Amino acid sequence: MSPLHNLSEETLILLLKKKNQQAFSYLYDNYADSLYGVVCRIVTSAEHAEEVIQDVFVKIWKHVDLFDVEKGRLYTWMINIARNAALDYRKSKGVRNELKNQPLSNIVNREEEQDRSQNERNAQADFIGFKNILDKLKPECRVLIEMAYYEGYTQQEIAQQLDIPLGTIKTRTKAAFLQLKTLLKDYR
Repeated sequence: MSPLHNLSEETLILLLKKKNQQAFSYLYDNYADSLYGVVCRIVTSAEHAEEVIQDVFVKIWKHVDLFDVEKGRLYTWMINIARNAALDYRKSKGVRNELKNQPLSNIVNREEEQDRSQNERNAQADFIGFKNILDKLKPECRVLIEMAYYEGYTQQEIAQQLDIPLGTIKTRTKAAFLQLKTLLKDYR
């Protein structure tokens, strides 16, 4: 057991800002799996997700001084870093070109792999209890949050994908986040 296992979040943050190696190891040991679950929802390849996670923890280590306790919790800050890194990776020109140049057999195999990994990602999302909350949303709200947060679509792209006017998407997204906020309050 880590000598840091009973630290408060505030003490952990102070140690991380002092670049304490044990604190960083503790952070990795306790948060890597749930951050990996977030990344896997966006980056479909396990190999690429592992690369993104490494990048995420490098960013956390380098930029922990930017974390502001007044703006939220450490875990929320780390999830945003993980999500943004995964979205950046997925939208990178090299990844898009790689996907365009795949033989048909690879695309079919990837879709089958994605179906299997979707079940794994659902289990990982459930690790942090978020899947249960998402499942309580109205279906049209859940789809919008999943497309925006986990798949990285902009509201314009969601409107195009669902063939719904952009104004409707914006209204529904706002309603979805309000519903999610209510569910999260009840969850505590």
